[in-house]
Amino acid sequence: MDIRVGDYVTRISHNHDMIFKVLEIEEDICYLKGVNIRLYADSLIDDLVKTKYEGSDDSEIVERIKDTTSLERDDYFYLPGKILHIDGDREYLDRCLSYYNNLNLMAMGICEDEETIPNNIRKYLEEYNPNILIITGHDAYYKKKGGINDIKSYKNSINFVNAVKEARKFEKSHDKLIIIAGACQSDYEELIRAGANFASSPKRINIHALDPAIIASRMSLSDINKDIDLKDIIASTKYGKEGIGGIITKGTMYVGYPR
Repeated sequence: MDIRVGDYVTRISHNHDMIFKVLEIEEDICYLKGVNIRLYADSLIDDLVKTKYEGSDDSEIVERIKDTTSLERDDYFYLPGKILHIDGDREYLDRCLSYYNNLNLMAMGICEDEETIPNNIRKYLEEYNPNILIITGHDAYYKKKGGINDIKSYKNSINFVNAVKEARKFEKSHDKLIIIAGACQSDYEELIRAGANFASSPKRINIHALDPAIIASRMSLSDINKDIDLKDIIASTKYGKEGIGGIITKGTMYVGYPR
C-alpha cells in the first residue's frame, strides 16, 4: 500500500490499537505521531494500513466537562483559575487551547522543547502568574535502559521533574500553584515527589492528548474554598487512575456575589 507523509495509519502488529499520523518516511521506516495519544513511534512501512480519521472527540469531552462543572448563574459570578500550559508539541498545544476556549477559561499556551522548559519556567511564571501550570509534551519509558524507578529510563521525565522543582522554588504551596506534569509513560512517583499536584503515569501507560487539560479545567472550575473530589477528577480523564494520579488539594475558582 502506498503510504505517504500526512497519511493516517494503524499498525497491524499492534492490532490497530490507535491511529497515527505519518510524519516522515526513510526507506522502509515510517516515523509516526499519535493522533489522540501523546506518543511518537516508528514502524516498518509494511506493518501499516491506511485508515480514515474523522476528527477528534474533543467536542464530546467539552460537553461532558461542562455537565460535570455546571455553574449556578442566578445571583453569583465566577472567576475560574488562570491556566499556563507549556507543551512540547505544537499540535497538541493548539488542541488544548481550543479546548480551554470552548470552556471559556483563561489560558496561555507556550510551545517549548521539553529539554529547555526547566531553564525558562521561572520567567513564564513571573510573566503570567497562573493558578494552574501544565508541563507536558512527549515522554516514554524504555525497559532496556533500566527499571521503572530509574529516571534515566525515561525520555523526558527528568526534564519534567526539573521543571516542577523550579516551579516549586517559585511557589512552594500546592494550593497556590497547581502543577500538572508528565506525558505518556512518565515517572509518576518522581513527579509527585518533585512537587506536582497531578502527574502521569501511575501504570506507565500512554495518555490522551487532552488528559492534562481535562485535569486543569476541572481544577480551574473547582471552588477555591473546598477540597476537590480527587477520584472524580481523575476519573474524568481518558484512562483514569492508570494514566494520571494526584493529591487532594483545593480548587482555584472564586465565587462572588452579586453578579
